[in-house]
Amino acid sequence: MNPSSRPASSSTRPAVSPNSRPQVNTHTKVLDTTHGRILCIADIRGRLSGLNDLAREANAKAIIHTGDFGFFESNSLDRINDRTLRHLTMYSPLIPSTQRTHFLAPDNTSQAIRATVDISLLSEFPLLLSGQLKLSVPVYTVWGACEDVVILEKFRAGIYIIDNLHVLDEATTHCLDVGGVKLRLLGLGGALVPHKMFDNGDGSATIAGGQGTMWTTALQIGELVDTAQRVFDPTETRLLVTHASPGREGIMAQLALVLKADLSISAGLHFRYASSYNEFSVQSDLEGFRHKLVAGKEAFDKVWDSVKQQVDTVIDEHQRVLLDKALSVIERLPNVQGPEEPSWKNCWNWNLCDAAFGSLVLDVKDGRISAELKSQGFNYAYRRTATPSNVVPTPNSTTSSLPNATSNPPTKGSTPVQAEKSLSPHLKEVKSPLVPVASGKETPKESSPSTPAPKSNGSGTPAPPSDKAEKEKQKRKEKKERKDRERTEAKEKEASTSEEKTDPALNAPAPIPTPASAPTPASVPELKSGKATPEVPIAEVREGMKSPTTDSTGTRTPTSKRSPRHPWTLFVKLPQQSTEADVRTFFGGEAAGVTKVTFLANKGSPHQRARPFVYVEFGDDETMKAGLERNEEKMGEGTVSVQIATDREERADRGGRGVFRGRERGRYAARGFAAAGLTRGSTPRTNGETRESAAA
Repeated sequence: MNPSSRPASSSTRPAVSPNSRPQVNTHTKVLDTTHGRILCIADIRGRLSGLNDLAREANAKAIIHTGDFGFFESNSLDRINDRTLRHLTMYSPLIPSTQRTHFLAPDNTSQAIRATVDISLLSEFPLLLSGQLKLSVPVYTVWGACEDVVILEKFRAGIYIIDNLHVLDEATTHCLDVGGVKLRLLGLGGALVPHKMFDNGDGSATIAGGQGTMWTTALQIGELVDTAQRVFDPTETRLLVTHASPGREGIMAQLALVLKADLSISAGLHFRYASSYNEFSVQSDLEGFRHKLVAGKEAFDKVWDSVKQQVDTVIDEHQRVLLDKALSVIERLPNVQGPEEPSWKNCWNWNLCDAAFGSLVLDVKDGRISAELKSQGFNYAYRRTATPSNVVPTPNSTTSSLPNATSNPPTKGSTPVQAEKSLSPHLKEVKSPLVPVASGKETPKESSPSTPAPKSNGSGTPAPPSDKAEKEKQKRKEKKERKDRERTEAKEKEASTSEEKTDPALNAPAPIPTPASAPTPASVPELKSGKATPEVPIAEVREGMKSPTTDSTGTRTPTSKRSPRHPWTLFVKLPQQSTEADVRTFFGGEAAGVTKVTFLANKGSPHQRARPFVYVEFGDDETMKAGLERNEEKMGEGTVSVQIATDREERADRGGRGVFRGRERGRYAARGFAAAGLTRGSTPRTNGETRESAAA
């Protein structure tokens, strides 16, 4: 846009005297005064011949398109970078699937793709430009995220003119008179990338883009606000057409508020279903809607604070007017305490799926705008042919397939019940010798994870099962006792001579203390060495205590339900209390590629309050390595420690908890030696010696 055509006032109100200003590029098209249908689609991706087919199927008098139109010509290939070219090749509807598979093969380099792909495989725009392809109905479109900025500049300059093709941008608006409604079309093209909102790339004026991509700028938003204010007519119905979705981008929702949009249509999410909503239907209250806008404002403010001084030194007076209008959009937040925001319930939004998967038809008649959504959706036919073995069971579903207990032993004990209970498969094979007592009953040495050891209440009736924490504690205790018993057996084997026969009684674990109602040790009959359980040789016992043979690959079963950590994460120790903005500034601001900053929860420890711990996620490996180089750099009065983040569970295993467990194992081992009649550095004693010393 020529700078002389921009207003000299920074006022955000509609102009009082529009005749004193140059005319806005606006056109009114009368489609039908009684009834008309408007087809709305997204991401046609260069298959422009399909526009006429879609319009004929929908009986539409016009088409509104929300970006990724396919603005490419033959010399555009030289301006597209390798990454964008691969993306276009992957999603172009003009490339057969077999040929696409060949292009995208892992061994096929970007140079090979560039040498093979020509413009006919990416877009039919050259056919439209030459006149070989004609549009049967008017098409109104914004540009998307993957377009050639040079072509859009030629449309702006009037070099390219195509019959029935109208580009909606910040300086151009159209009004459709159809079905008793004057529908004002306001458009904003390009992807919304906050850190690029002050970068024009290869574009001039307010259009921005380069290397086959295009994005939205702050000046573009400001000029669209200026255009909308100058053509404002309360008798019109305003339709905002954007590539970025107001449902996800707070700045787009703020723009709709400032423009007083009644309807909005967007794309950019590439779902298989189109969505229809207003903010009241998806937010719990007005504060939830406001929170989304505040998040968009904060993202913009972070960029604006870092570039404000540079921008102030390079913009002219007219650009400052547009910038002020853009900043007024960022500051537009609904007042929760004041009157209810009209758009909270009255502005309706549609987010469209790609043209290959669905469309929206606005049927306008007698002043009413009806909507017809069509989506291809998901194909669930595969579930009818799926076998039970590869169907993932739905939790708590009565129709889900149940796992086979024999082929898939449970990894956790089941909830104990009073009915019949079976032991886990690996415990069924254990034949541990038990020392009989005078009453003929056996003192249980080990319980199955699914059958906790009953507690005696003096009457022989098992006590009710304890809570989950008690059961977990019992499992850990049983596991430690089993390992202690194995160590005791190994120690006894080393201490015994080759001529002596191993006494099975020495291999038995220490008896669990019996309650007051149990018989005294004097009533226990004396056992002769080696004859406690003659029917169970010690070799069989040890064989039975081996883990069951399974198909396991040996991979450790995860002990945490926490999702895997982001691959490009650094663990940072700060010298003093800091904010997220301080952390981002330390790593270099927006240019550092920081995507997320997470502070560890403060557990109340003085150490944590003095040196906060932070996880910092980056967008790729290169930016993470650059952040790692800031280790031991100054921040305030101290230095910052930066290292690659590891899994929390791994750190816990290497930390103090593992040492504590080691001490506990040592204590249990000492008890096991004493119970077996062994002491460190001495020879084993016989059963008789053990009992005599106990009696003494």
